[in-house]
Amino acid sequence: MTTPLTLTSGRRPDGTVCLAVAGEIDMSNAGLLAEALEAHAGPVVVDLTGVEYLDSAGLSVLFAHADRLQLIVTPLLEPVLTVSGLTDLATVHALRSDHRPHA
Repeated sequence: MTTPLTLTSGRRPDGTVCLAVAGEIDMSNAGLLAEALEAHAGPVVVDLTGVEYLDSAGLSVLFAHADRLQLIVTPLLEPVLTVSGLTDLATVHALRSDHRPHA
């Protein structure tokens, strides 16, 4: 059974692709995230603020595209990305609990 995951694609005013992700990313649906990232060449802003759970399958997808990703994350996911080393490879913008960017 696939875990619910919502992917919404759009563009920023500067033309950069944005991908808003909501739900849980696990081995049952990580392929959907990979397909969404592979559908776009160049930089992608991935808004993970709606993600409640991220397992190693989801991390693997993010690692595979890390060199072109800007990730927007909540305090829930920030430690996971830091411990995994993804923050060393991708640009990560952490939001505070009130959903404003850290200064």
